[in-house]
Amino acid sequence: MADKLNVLGAEDLSSMIVEAPFHQWMGLSLLALTEQYVDLQIRWREEYIVNPQRRYTHGGILAAFIDLAADWAIAAKFGRGVPTVDMRIDYHKAAMPGDLWARGRLLKLGRTCSSAEAVVYDMEGTMLASGRGVYLTAE
Repeated sequence: MADKLNVLGAEDLSSMIVEAPFHQWMGLSLLALTEQYVDLQIRWREEYIVNPQRRYTHGGILAAFIDLAADWAIAAKFGRGVPTVDMRIDYHKAAMPGDLWARGRLLKLGRTCSSAEAVVYDMEGTMLASGRGVYLTAE
């Protein structure tokens, strides 16, 4: 895989991202696409709250967002979504109500499997969670 140029441009990637009903529910949108990373955003939803008294976001939402950002960093290279094989998440700070953004970055592009990492931030730039995953890239 000597050629690591993005197969998809920002407009094509953005169109693919908003097709899935789950992505629509999360309010997922593309903020930026470069050769090195993809930035995504999700809109705040009350349904993200796991503890009504403390009002912090369920970790599964953050894990899903990390998975999506890492996946789409690879998808931009292949021109298609790729299934997750394995994933690890670290939580750094509780995500309170408000929109979130994530940066996904390709680590290794492979014919069978590829790896990527992502970090989730609040809109003030505070790191909330990070993770990395392995994705099936074989046809």
